Amino acid sequence: MKTLFETSLNLPLIQKGKVRDIYAIDDKRILIVTTDRLSAFDVVFPEPIAGKGQVLTEVANFWFEKTQHIVPNHLTREPLDSVLTPAEIKQVAGRAIIVKKLKPLAIEAIVRGYLIGSGWKDYQASGKICGIELPKNLRLAEKLPTALYTPSNKAAVGAHDENIDFAQTIAIAGEDLAQQIKQTSLALYNFASDYALKKDIIIADTKFEFGLDENNCLTLMDEVLTPDSSRFWSKSDYHIGTSPKSFDKQIVRDYLETLDWDK
Repeated sequence: MKTLFETSLNLPLIQKGKVRDIYAIDDKRILIVTTDRLSAFDVVFPEPIAGKGQVLTEVANFWFEKTQHIVPNHLTREPLDSVLTPAEIKQVAGRAIIVKKLKPLAIEAIVRGYLIGSGWKDYQASGKICGIELPKNLRLAEKLPTALYTPSNKAAVGAHDENIDFAQTIAIAGEDLAQQIKQTSLALYNFASDYALKKDIIIADTKFEFGLDENNCLTLMDEVLTPDSSRFWSKSDYHIGTSPKSFDKQIVRDYLETLDWDK
């Protein structure tokens, strides 16, 4: 399988993200290409993973379709041949989508359903996650009493995202929109978690990103419930008190944590 680390299209490149290249089409649409680049701890690594971008695109599109009854999303469902040449389509097939141009909100809407990762570290240190008090004596990987909304800011490439409290999200987005982001994120997580559990998959945590359309309507964007943005476990292998094997890029983070590496 061929890898795609860099893209080269005859459209204006407006942003090169950690994983995605974004091209302008017109004032209402953009083209997003999900490459095979790998990032962890906000660092992009030089070695790609073959087919990663295609998997992320397919998974995200699946969830965009499944969750459109909860919140609109950025997909236009237009064919690539309306904006790309045959040679360009061959380059990005299976990993490019035409989407609505939105005003992105500088909030990463993180939802946690289980006590793992940085949430577990916070809980061990303070009995809280992002300032939210939790019951005593919870164990590693235990399901939380209720899913928690723990947002962070959205950092530029090379910078680190930082956890923010709900008051800070209000300062960024305004109270009404901040509440809408929170409630929509929890609704998305709860729906997806219930759906996945029936397929023997636990969604331990995830993050969502939103933008506003031309009518200031909250719209789901970027990626949704992919192995890059979520932590997936097998229900059959899940045991409280141990860190479950993940079907996502957590294996990369775990490996990097064993190195003497300055994040």
